[in-house]
Amino acid sequence: MTSRSGRRAAPKPRRRLPMRYLLPSLLLVALLAMLMLRGYVHSEILADHRVRPPVAADKVPEEIIKGGPVIDARDRGKPAKALSVPRKKLVLTFDDGPDPKWTPKVLDKLKKHRAHGVFFVTGTMAARHPDLVERMVKEGHEVGLHTFNHPDLSYQSKRRIDWELSQNQLSLAGAAGIRTSLFRPPYSSFPDAFDNASWPVTAYIGGRGYITVVNDTDSEDWKRPGVDKIIERATPRGGKGAIVLMHDSGGDRSQTVAALDRFIPQLQSRGYEFAGLTEAMDAPGAHTPVTGFDLWKGRAFVSAVGVSEKATGVLVVGLAVIGVLVFARFGLMLLLSGVHARRVRQRGFSWGPPVIEPVTVLVPAYNEAKCIENTVRSLMSSDQPVEVIVIDDGSSDGTARIVENLRLPGVRVVRQHNAGKPAALNRGLANARYDIIVMMDGDTVFEPSTVRELVQPFGDPWVGAVAGNAKVGNKDSLIGAWQHIEYVMGFNLDRRMYDVMRCMPTIPGAVGAFRRSALERVGGMSDDTLAEDTDITMALHRDGWRVVYAEKARAWTEAPETVQQLWSQRYRWSYGTMQAIWKHRRALIERGPSGRFGRVGLPLVSLFMVLAPLLAPLIDVFLLYGLVFGPTQKTVAAWLGVLAIQAVCAAYAFRLDRERMIHLVSLPLQQLLYRQLMYVVLLQSWITALTGGRLRWQKLRRTGVVGAAPGGAIPGQRGRERRPVA
Repeated sequence: MTSRSGRRAAPKPRRRLPMRYLLPSLLLVALLAMLMLRGYVHSEILADHRVRPPVAADKVPEEIIKGGPVIDARDRGKPAKALSVPRKKLVLTFDDGPDPKWTPKVLDKLKKHRAHGVFFVTGTMAARHPDLVERMVKEGHEVGLHTFNHPDLSYQSKRRIDWELSQNQLSLAGAAGIRTSLFRPPYSSFPDAFDNASWPVTAYIGGRGYITVVNDTDSEDWKRPGVDKIIERATPRGGKGAIVLMHDSGGDRSQTVAALDRFIPQLQSRGYEFAGLTEAMDAPGAHTPVTGFDLWKGRAFVSAVGVSEKATGVLVVGLAVIGVLVFARFGLMLLLSGVHARRVRQRGFSWGPPVIEPVTVLVPAYNEAKCIENTVRSLMSSDQPVEVIVIDDGSSDGTARIVENLRLPGVRVVRQHNAGKPAALNRGLANARYDIIVMMDGDTVFEPSTVRELVQPFGDPWVGAVAGNAKVGNKDSLIGAWQHIEYVMGFNLDRRMYDVMRCMPTIPGAVGAFRRSALERVGGMSDDTLAEDTDITMALHRDGWRVVYAEKARAWTEAPETVQQLWSQRYRWSYGTMQAIWKHRRALIERGPSGRFGRVGLPLVSLFMVLAPLLAPLIDVFLLYGLVFGPTQKTVAAWLGVLAIQAVCAAYAFRLDRERMIHLVSLPLQQLLYRQLMYVVLLQSWITALTGGRLRWQKLRRTGVVGAAPGGAIPGQRGRERRPVA
């Protein structure tokens, strides 16, 4: 393509998925792949007995119905042959294994009495327990196919039959490096049980090169009738040879193991020989070595199954851990938040003498042209005397000029070159006149009573900082509603709990207050982390100050409205929290207030804010697993139970905050979608932390929809893009 000037237009660059999204996505795909593989090889194997509806047998050759239990239909140009085991020879066959508990015991009995047998294994069990298949082969036993996951082949297509056989062979190749020519169909019985549904399958499989082996002596050990009955039913009459059906899997096989210990020596004393099928029939061996690419494929498959088994074991432990954490957190939140609410709402409660002196409100701003007027005007309606300092951090959109043009009394603008939010707050602190400092974001609006409610706890001289009640102002969208639930339940209910436990981890940047002397003692705001609010809060705890929560100090903030914006914000929060935990890690071994916070606060924050959110999606992952592989009803019931507990906590949190319950309608969808996004964000933060990556401030789009109004927030006019303080 050429431009009007005749020059070839440069191709548009392709948009590639950023690495920060790609790595978590790949890990999620790998996790799901391992679970799907695990479910694939854990298909439920039913017993080899069931009642089938009667089917005519007029198309089955009479020689097959009246013949022996070994059917050789490999030569398509000749009639199928039904062969019997010679006299005084017994072929013990074991179905449905290998089982990690019972197969080794069966093998031990055979080895003890120097007897050989044939194990018809399913592909799912062989892939999960390859060591047992390898042991069978090494000890001289024969191995046959029993399909991959045990379906009734009479009802399957040829394509499904081929798949069952090939996957079963793949498992054998990976487990023992062999291919076998022996096959036993699931739910098979005596030769006279062949009918018009099962015989075509046997003929087809014979054409694929397999010898079909049914039985003519059924021990009926699956009924667990007792050792004597098993021996009686497994013993042939009149010295005849026989193929004896037993099981080494599919349930409790203790009677089978005990019967073998008596059955084999008894019949050996009568002159019987216990051998494999080809040995008893004096035929070529059933096993063929697998080499080359087929061997590599088999080993790769079995190895992948092994990895998925171990990984799933780890995930199950993780699920147990998250179960304990979830219930512990919910229990603590319900109990301690109630304690907090009763304490601060009781008649006559006060923090100390009323705080009526003026306070300084710091508003750091970077390109807040669409929001800053609403923010400042909301402060002017405050019923507490305030000094407002807007610190313009090098804005390029005229933020400072907008504030100056308002010409509001008590409002000052301090300009500086772009240096970041911590530097802007420290600059404001240096210019503040009063001893109590309120900090808020440039896109937040306060109610008239917010500042007054926020500073009352400073009546207690031990209080160094106060967290306010941040609210989502734009909660009409689905993403906004989800964040509204998160703010009310996940943040404010948590803060009540942490207040009672005296280890609150974060003063929200949107609404928080500090004692000036406390800030100065810990060196002011630090830019060591991306979560300067969490960093300063932890520093105050370590310095011995109390940090409390003021539920009535409500602030309305504009939450991200797109997935991209939400991702950017939560990524910074998550990574910044990890940085703060790491920065203050020495508190774990220190004494005094720092040690108390380190041994109580840091573990709680790490468990509930870092580990639990990372493991929480396992609940949904195992829901998907249970829906696909079962047990479906129990899985759905368990997931709904967890959702019900969350709903109870959310409803309680909404009741404490006097919020409308209508927004909880979206809670189930939030658990299915929103939680997964938060999980990927946290996973990305872990990857960034472990790889030593650096994270810059993310650019968010604000719309200015949160306006100032007495007692709440109202929609404002939408604006253009802006960035948070860099």
